[in-house]
Amino acid sequence: MIADNLSRVRTRLAQACAQAGRDAGAVTLLAVSKTFGADAVVQAYAAGQTAFGENYIQEAVDKIAALAHLPLEWHCIGPIQSNKTRLVAEHFDWVHTVERLKIAQRLSEQRPPQLAPLQVCIQVNVDGGATKSGVAPAEALTLAHAVAALPRLRLRGLMCIPEPAPDFVAACAVFARAKALFDAINEAGVRLDTLSMGMSNDLEAAVASGSTLVRVGSAIFGARSYPATAT
Repeated sequence: MIADNLSRVRTRLAQACAQAGRDAGAVTLLAVSKTFGADAVVQAYAAGQTAFGENYIQEAVDKIAALAHLPLEWHCIGPIQSNKTRLVAEHFDWVHTVERLKIAQRLSEQRPPQLAPLQVCIQVNVDGGATKSGVAPAEALTLAHAVAALPRLRLRGLMCIPEPAPDFVAACAVFARAKALFDAINEAGVRLDTLSMGMSNDLEAAVASGSTLVRVGSAIFGARSYPATAT
């Protein structure tokens, strides 16, 4: 089932790129495997998927350890508390959810020297959603300059999770704000190459608006059953 789902998502992604006049390889597919076991990741890997996103840090660390024999790339896409930065710095390849300089500093300080720099994105609350995490767009450039200067991090781009939009046009309008901010930060001299936006329900709008990485979970792994407590 996972292999079939992956095939359908890849077809959607290729069609979205074609409709947007973009190269089919311009957008990376991140399979969001949170709440699913290592066996589901193995099935996706067997179908050619190597990049996986996780929200719950302890669950992810256990999964990463269980699958250390596979050449997988692990992305932290959930909120990071100060007491979890060491786990993230030691086990993940990417972090999409930097929204405070304090967290970025801790990640840099705690990144093991034998590992490559941690690839990071700044999370932006692009539409001002009251329940959404992320730095305000007006503060993103200042944070980007500060994060880019940290020695054990490599700033790659921006990430956003806007409120669900009622239709394709409305979704594009919100995603366009993130793309404009991404372009403005590049023009200000902080080099970014990754715009992480779009999920199972809105990846077409995200691709049309310039996303370079979409985070897809339920369309690949199916409906989730969330744990009572997850960290």
